[in-house]
Parts: sequence; structure tokens; C-alpha cells
Amino acid sequence: MAPPEARVIESEHPDKVRMLVLETDDPHPDTQEEVGSFGEVLNEVLVRAGEQHDPKLAISTIIHYAVEPRGGRIPEPSEITEDIHAILITGSVYDAHSNDAWVLKLMDLIKRSTVKPKEDGDWELSHTPIQLTDVGRWLFRLPSSESQIHLHQMHLDHVVDAPSPSKTDLLDAETEVNVWGTTDHTDVQGVYIPRRLFTTQGHMEFDEKMVKRQLEMRVKNGVVEKSDAEEANERAEWMHDGLLVAKAVLRFFHGDDDKAR
Repeated sequence: MAPPEARVIESEHPDKVRMLVLETDDPHPDTQEEVGSFGEVLNEVLVRAGEQHDPKLAISTIIHYAVEPRGGRIPEPSEITEDIHAILITGSVYDAHSNDAWVLKLMDLIKRSTVKPKEDGDWELSHTPIQLTDVGRWLFRLPSSESQIHLHQMHLDHVVDAPSPSKTDLLDAETEVNVWGTTDHTDVQGVYIPRRLFTTQGHMEFDEKMVKRQLEMRVKNGVVEKSDAEEANERAEWMHDGLLVAKAVLRFFHGDDDKAR
């Protein structure tokens, strides 16, 4: 059963993918008013991807607000039931490497990859080209002639190393770990472990309005320079591949990739 504060949104088709979204931040107030929370925005893009899956997939999204200083709560492991196919964690203004009690509790829950701030202090912002590996092209069902996708970014932290059996006892020695894309800022834009893990540094759910509003908030909070935000704003309206990535996420959690490999 979902925790009392969780919200459940469902679309209707015979076959279903059930997601738990842990919200780790709040969107700009105007975004909240227009389209809802980050979990609701993620649900919308996943529903669109489900409608384009063959056959169509229903999406059941459990949205759980996890920011304890703002009245949220980190769920207990026992609350993550076996019928949940995936746990999606939103982006956040909070540092993944901080010592805040609620962040440490979240880290214990998800057994994350190694993450730290970019040493030069540069953010990766707005519309960004991502260079794909062979695994990336396969995940997104792209021909070998296409070497990039584009996603909106909004982060200072970056994944330093992909997980590997040599660095954690959570992975068996024979586990196949793949990095599916890179940028100049972030060497690990996404990790794919068959039947276990799919990550993306970019935001498949962001659109132009959300990017500009998040930039506005980052400048107001003093974490992004105004000049950097202005440059990033110019790219916010460019076409991006969020829906393409959402389709890949659904294929992964639905098990389609297992059949295709």
C-alpha cells in the first residue's frame, strides 16, 4: 500500500508499468500552478511514451514527496512493494553529496553511484548535445549514422564513475555495466545495466518554460551566475529528445530490452 502522503496517477491500458517517483525538490511556483509537481510532469511524459509503445502501455505513477525539511518523508524499504517496476528520482537543488540527514537517508535507500560537484564549479544548463555510445544508439533505437541526442540539463553535480563490480559488492562479477552517453561536462550522462538500472543525467521531462523558470530560481538563490543563465535561456526553446528517452525508459522497465538483446 502506498504511504498516506503519496499520490497515485494512472492511465488505462491492459498492460501496465508501475513507477514510484521520489520528488526531491519543488518546481517554480508558476510551473506548479500550470502543470503540477515534478512527479506530475514526469508522469505526463511517461504517459505520452506509453501511448506510443506497441502495444500501448498504461502508466501507474506513485508520487512521493521526499524533502523532509519541507514536510516530506523518505519511504521505508518495506513500502517499496514488489509490484513497483521502477523508482524514479527527480533532480534537485540539494547536493547529492551533502550531509543533510534526509539526503543521507535517501542515499541509504537507493545505493547511488558516486557523485560529486564539478571541480571547476561549472553548471551544465539547458539544451545540451549528448554523444551516444553504441549501447546508447541501441537503447534509443537509432541508426548507426546518428551519434547524438539532446536533453535539457540543470546540474552542477556529475557522476564521476559508473558503478562496477570492482567498486561495489552490490554487483556480481559478471554484471554488464554500460555508459550510454557523454558530454564535455559530464562523462557519465547515463548508465545502463541490463534488467537492473537505467539512469539519465538530462531531464526528459523539462520543456522551455520549466528550464527558464528553474534558471530564474537558481539565479535568485545565487547558485548560477546571471550571465550563464542568460546564455542557457537562449537554448531553452530548442527541440529536445525527452520523449525518445521516456520511450527507452518504458521499454527497459517493461522488459522489452531483455527480449531484444
